[in-house]
Amino acid sequence: MDPTTMAGPPKGVARAAERRGYVVSTEPSEGPSRGPSSASGVAVARKPHSGWRGRLHTTLDLIRANPTGRVALKIFIGIAGAIVVTVGVALIPLPGPGWLLVIAGLGIWAVEFHWARRLLGFTRRHVHAWTRWVTSRSLPVRLALGAVGLVFVLVVVWLSLKYSLGIDLVARVMRYLATH
Repeated sequence: MDPTTMAGPPKGVARAAERRGYVVSTEPSEGPSRGPSSASGVAVARKPHSGWRGRLHTTLDLIRANPTGRVALKIFIGIAGAIVVTVGVALIPLPGPGWLLVIAGLGIWAVEFHWARRLLGFTRRHVHAWTRWVTSRSLPVRLALGAVGLVFVLVVVWLSLKYSLGIDLVARVMRYLATH
């Protein structure tokens, strides 16, 4: 097959690479290409980041260039992510940013660990799907979902106060209502 008649990468492959942040060149490359490439020999290069993201990527690449730095970065990211995830898990039963901290810790781990990057993508897809599903429902359904969520949070707060601090809000409210 003559190389001048090659049509370039399949459109699906090019779109998937562009969604992941790669720049896809439709020009046939000469010589060995740097970075990932498609089966048709078209070069694919990482999209350059600008601003603080570019500086962060450059700094992380410089740290990873040294074997000792690579190990130290993995250890630091592992410990920092574990601390954030642990605090988030401890805050899940309480009203507040428990799940947000767990996802933030997963984002910290995703800097160095592929499994965390996949899990974060899975979480992001399902949260977006849930959000799209809820916003496509009618107002009464959304109000019912909000009421169920509010009741869940109130039960969690009540149980947390009752079993951790010994304060039974329901009994106090019932006693107050009976005496007044």
